[in-house]
Amino acid sequence: MNDDFSANLKLLCSYYKSITDVCRRLDINRAQFNRYLYGRSRPSAHTLRRFCDFFGVEEYEMLLPHEQFQRLIQVRPHVQQEIPSSSPMHDHMDKLAQFSSTELEKYLGYYFEYYYSFAVPGKILRNLVRMELRDGQVVYQRVERLQQPGGDVHHNKYLGMVLMTDRLFLIDYESVNRNEVTQTILFTSLKHRVSRISGLKMGVADNVERMPCAARVVYEALGNNIDVRKALRMCGLHDADDRSIDESIKITIDNHVGASDWHLRGRAI
Repeated sequence: MNDDFSANLKLLCSYYKSITDVCRRLDINRAQFNRYLYGRSRPSAHTLRRFCDFFGVEEYEMLLPHEQFQRLIQVRPHVQQEIPSSSPMHDHMDKLAQFSSTELEKYLGYYFEYYYSFAVPGKILRNLVRMELRDGQVVYQRVERLQQPGGDVHHNKYLGMVLMTDRLFLIDYESVNRNEVTQTILFTSLKHRVSRISGLKMGVADNVERMPCAARVVYEALGNNIDVRKALRMCGLHDADDRSIDESIKITIDNHVGASDWHLRGRAI
């Protein structure tokens, strides 16, 4: 019965642009919906009723053998709400989201991000990052807090999305001037509870030079409930010997390349 239900649900979804589109319309968690699609879980009676109302079928029909259900759907007009055609970029992002792993829940929450600043060489930059689930997709915002020599403080906010295969891929853009796109690739964690994850970051220096740069990076998990104001006050530029930053983090983000290395490679924690 699980196999038939899953196959029937996949058939109904095929009438829509993407699984992401269906999740958005149903306002349902993409990871949970995937469990129904692949037979790892069965929906509650209430959720099943929502599915049936949305797709225009009866509950007993959803449980029919797939071949019988397929014949039924083929002769039944399928009405779908008209939506404007999406741009090629949206289609690409939807396809990427479909191939992304559903095991992203454990990465949700706040992080401190550490790497050597692109704009101020020799200084360690600590930023605040939040990963959260919206419309079935894991998105994030990253805030840089920078203090000018005269004492003024300004913030750069980056908005992006998270994709996962055997690595975490974070892609974002600077949301005010929209003149920078950053990519970060992180190792995934085998631990049930994430503490630190590391990888590589690539972007451009936020100064007149606008130099493309790459650096090793560490994400330090803070949890889901934090004092955001206090965390932001801890962000900014730090000296390389600043004792408030753990030595193991400093070792991981050090960007020196060995004699036998041909590339800047991430360091797994």
